[in-house]
Amino acid sequence: MDYIIKTDDVHKSFPLGNHEMLEVLKGVNIEVPKASLTILKGRSGSGKTTLLNILSMLDDPTSGKVFVDDREVGSMNTRQREAMRRYNVGFVFQSVALVPIMSAYENVDFALKLADYKGDRDARIKEVLSVVGLDKRMSHMPSQMSGGEQQRVAIARAVAHKPKIIFADEPTGALDTTTGLGIIKLFKELIEKEGITIVMTTHDPNLMVFGDAVYEMEDGELRYVPAEQ
Repeated sequence: MDYIIKTDDVHKSFPLGNHEMLEVLKGVNIEVPKASLTILKGRSGSGKTTLLNILSMLDDPTSGKVFVDDREVGSMNTRQREAMRRYNVGFVFQSVALVPIMSAYENVDFALKLADYKGDRDARIKEVLSVVGLDKRMSHMPSQMSGGEQQRVAIARAVAHKPKIIFADEPTGALDTTTGLGIIKLFKELIEKEGITIVMTTHDPNLMVFGDAVYEMEDGELRYVPAEQ
């Protein structure tokens, strides 16, 4: 299988005030297949968000190696990492963080400008908002949308610049069950249509069935969950 992300014995520790270290990740090894939905499940405090931050190059491991798109992250300089995140990575969070004074269209356009998108921005904005089912809501402001609709705008914003990987941290955490399931089904459609890879965290056991690969994080340790479970 072709993997877009791999780790080799990743550890992450944080200093405590008494000169001790809190070990949050304990020798994590993960393989993320290309064009797939990989789910990291676990309770709050299990270490899954810390792992997501390391996989997305927002943070560094204390030890171990991370490979993204066949490049070892530790060998990149700051500029190379920033370029990788800017052009090849998109983010979706539980808090959608849309710009409140911008319409859905303008929020996506703003993201394309930040990513220095070279294509036809207008066409791409309309395309992604249509894909997420908001082609008739482009001119609406975030305050005029439901939570699910706002999250769909956030997803359109994340995929607009055609990244290779989307990292989603608890993207359904603030949504009701039906709306959350709709977001996951949208992720699956985007994988099919856009060919992107999505890595998401969740504590919702109802979403596990949608994962192409599922890992469980507990007390800083990661284990692969076979599909039959």
